[in-house]
Amino acid sequence: MSAVVDVAVDAVRLGVPRTLVVRAATAALRSQRAGRAVLSITFVSDRRMAALNRRHLGRRGTTDVIAFGFEPAGPAAPVVGDIYIAPEVARRSARVRRLAPREELVRLVVHGTLHVLGFDHPEDESRVASPMWQLQERIVKRVLRAGAR
Repeated sequence: MSAVVDVAVDAVRLGVPRTLVVRAATAALRSQRAGRAVLSITFVSDRRMAALNRRHLGRRGTTDVIAFGFEPAGPAAPVVGDIYIAPEVARRSARVRRLAPREELVRLVVHGTLHVLGFDHPEDESRVASPMWQLQERIVKRVLRAGAR
């Protein structure tokens, strides 16, 4: 597998090693046998995420993750995508759900990567029963288990 995963941090505290971010994205790519990929993962402030959310999705307020997958240039072209994550939103969500912030950040990396790969889910409560969510949770567990070794 030939994956290039670039991790950028834009004026926020990441709170997890960049290697974990790369490992989580790579695990999601491998799960779908995405042989070649170029991903940019940028961690941004709540304010910047709210601006991205309004501009690209027409929604008010901040969100935890936004992902953009680009159409392949051809049949042998790599998967290409940009993922934006708001670590403060992730930390607040983790606190409410009584999870480790590390787990929630890994979940958002996997979630965004699956969106880049073309997966989607319902926007209501049924999203946790969706095939995408179930796959995401299996990958998150695998990444966190590997990190504990």
